[in-house]
Amino acid sequence: MKLTYSFWGGLGRLHFLVCILCLGHTLLYQQNIQAQDPITSPIIDSILTVDLKEVIVISSYKRSIEHSSQPKPLSTLDQYLESSKKVSMLKRGAYAWDPMLNDMTSERLSITIDGMRIFGACTDKMDPITSYVDVSNLSDVHVESGQQGAQHGNMIGGALDMRLEKSNFKPLGWTGAVETGYETNNIAQIMGGELNYSDRKFYMDTDIIYRKAENYTAGGGEEVAYSQYEKYNLSANAGYHISEDQKLQASFIFDEARDVGYPALPMDVSLARAFIGSLSWEQSDFIGGLTNWETKIYTNTVTHIMDDSQRPNVPIRMDMPGWSDTYGLYSQAKLSLDHHTFFGKIDGYYNRSLAEMTMYPNDPNQQEMFMLTWPDVRTLNAGIYLEDRITLREDVIKLSTRLAFQAFKIADEFGLNSLRIFYPDMEQRQTRALKSVSAHYHKRFKKWHINGGVAYGDRAPSVSEGFGFYLFNSFDNHDYIGHPELKNEKALETSIKITLPLKDVTVSMEGNHFHTWNYIIGEIHPELDVMTIGADGIKVYTNLEYANLYNLSLDMGCQITSGLDWSGLISYHRGTDHNGRNLPFISPFTYRSQLKYTKGGFSAALTLSGAMAQTNFSPDFGEDRTPAYTLLSLSLGKTFSIGGNNLHAKTGIENLFDTYYSTYSDWNNIPRMGRNFFMTLSYAIN
Repeated sequence: MKLTYSFWGGLGRLHFLVCILCLGHTLLYQQNIQAQDPITSPIIDSILTVDLKEVIVISSYKRSIEHSSQPKPLSTLDQYLESSKKVSMLKRGAYAWDPMLNDMTSERLSITIDGMRIFGACTDKMDPITSYVDVSNLSDVHVESGQQGAQHGNMIGGALDMRLEKSNFKPLGWTGAVETGYETNNIAQIMGGELNYSDRKFYMDTDIIYRKAENYTAGGGEEVAYSQYEKYNLSANAGYHISEDQKLQASFIFDEARDVGYPALPMDVSLARAFIGSLSWEQSDFIGGLTNWETKIYTNTVTHIMDDSQRPNVPIRMDMPGWSDTYGLYSQAKLSLDHHTFFGKIDGYYNRSLAEMTMYPNDPNQQEMFMLTWPDVRTLNAGIYLEDRITLREDVIKLSTRLAFQAFKIADEFGLNSLRIFYPDMEQRQTRALKSVSAHYHKRFKKWHINGGVAYGDRAPSVSEGFGFYLFNSFDNHDYIGHPELKNEKALETSIKITLPLKDVTVSMEGNHFHTWNYIIGEIHPELDVMTIGADGIKVYTNLEYANLYNLSLDMGCQITSGLDWSGLISYHRGTDHNGRNLPFISPFTYRSQLKYTKGGFSAALTLSGAMAQTNFSPDFGEDRTPAYTLLSLSLGKTFSIGGNNLHAKTGIENLFDTYYSTYSDWNNIPRMGRNFFMTLSYAIN
């Protein structure tokens, strides 16, 4: 507690300093553009930018045109993210998929909700941050590659920031909506609604949604057991205009999932619950030339309970609860001087992560066994981010840097002594310095846009990598042990993007390379004994000398006629370590093509997607060759006007030919869903 108080007191003393150091951010021009990098859209061809980002617009009842144009408006957030250009998803079941960006998972990413840091409470990563929000309360998701996302924290692969939907003082009065959806494959039922009030002085948005699904069937009709789930999500946002340029805003999210099955894992989840809240102050004019000042404080608590009580023939029954509590704040502002747009931000968070495991022998005469899998790890992080965007006649240069200090403490003596079995000399506390620096350049040459950049960043080990204690990985069938003396993972990143936007056609080629030193991964330790019955061995998290990751993509779009558009995307990925071994979870060659028609209140979309066989897989980490597949999906929608309000109806077929397949990112080759008919109805009240 003394450590926590000192941290927040220090931030309080630094609060005024942000007014001097926070130097300005560029407005996000592309907030209303679905799944497009800003410079690839002919609509904004005249805007110069260097952000290599993607904005995934979520369907909204306040934006009826966007809502009706979505192929599947009430899909899960996981499905929205998977349909994006940059994000792929690691799947262990039908619920709570784990986002990957540049073929890197959550340890190497910064995932936030409205800028708030949140950490899952599951040692098996069964509760990614994306599982605690819903499409019903989001406006969009900003996806930033590599150190372009350093504003949100120190990471390697990039950042995902999920933005909450807000009326934002629009003079709308009372508005609302009710929605329902149904899917045939897993008997999924979706029901929800929202009620909002907004004027120029005050707004309040409320939203609730309920989802329930049974086991799904793979292609050919095979039932995938333990793939059911049930989820509730409730959110509220409010804002009050204190004066013309000052406003106070608050947000709250309650999310709870129960009876969640994970067919690719040996355990399920009886409860996953999160409380997320924030209070922010925004002031458009601050001191001197400082503008767009925002300060936010937030807190969130996550509870996650794994158990195997619904599984038959369990050798030894286990309960595995986990808890994660986070408290944080940030303050940021903007300053424009001549050709410079400065942005600065200070931020900090305090997190407590605790997880335990109790094993119950089948023989009642034997004693229960208990251990801490996360030994009450306290993480304290404070950082500063600075950015300068220099705008010239045909060029833009963006320079940015971030410096943070991160401290770890193991608060539980029992957990500390457990780790000292393997690391007798380990300290109870440690402090690390984290750094990021990047330079990106945009050149406009006639119709061409050329983006290039170089960046360096590092990250600290995650709680599992540093302090995990006998964490079972069912993918490679090994127990994992953390290593508190791991070095920071460091990456040199280079990127380039060339875009040619014409009147009706846009072609964009993009590539990046991450050369990562001290790459953190589990390696077999033959001298240690397993804890899990049936496990093949023990792996200890280790720093490799280096690893290389490459990502290449070609993105095309064409407006064929008024209302008829075609888009296509192909991508290639590669990842190897210093010995030439393939890294796990690296995407094979993938492709996607979509033909979309929107005219008046009618919409239709035909989507073809697939992947080549995965040939560069990693047997050392439990992977095998996944075969090629191709999928075809179709959706149709219509908007009806009823009494001045809009009724949106959408129906469609996914996996039209009932293909049986699994992808490189399906844990233990769990098959994907077969043919699925869906229908959604949304009635918006203006």
